[in-house]
Amino acid sequence: MSKSHIKKGDIVYVLAGEDRGKEGRVLKVLVQKQKALVEGINMVTKATKPNAQHPQGGLIKMEAPVHISNLSLIDPKSGKPTRISCRRNEKGELVRISKKSGEEIK
Repeated sequence: MSKSHIKKGDIVYVLAGEDRGKEGRVLKVLVQKQKALVEGINMVTKATKPNAQHPQGGLIKMEAPVHISNLSLIDPKSGKPTRISCRRNEKGELVRISKKSGEEIK
């Protein structure tokens, strides 16, 4: 199992693909597949049968997973895409640090 620099709840910038240049919040990270679901990014139309949630059925727009190599975290200070590094803080916990500003990413 490989690690991911992206976590659920992060705000990310799309580097490549149809939605390049857009930002969104990560809804789910699929670590095994190295993909992430991002709110409003990579929207696909899916045909569904009627069920309890959608009594009519029909066409539903939903997010499809994006490869994490095409995503970059947003720097909390500048609001621009940045790479990250990991360091230990005063308490000895491993935290993510922005390469651009040096700020801790929550």
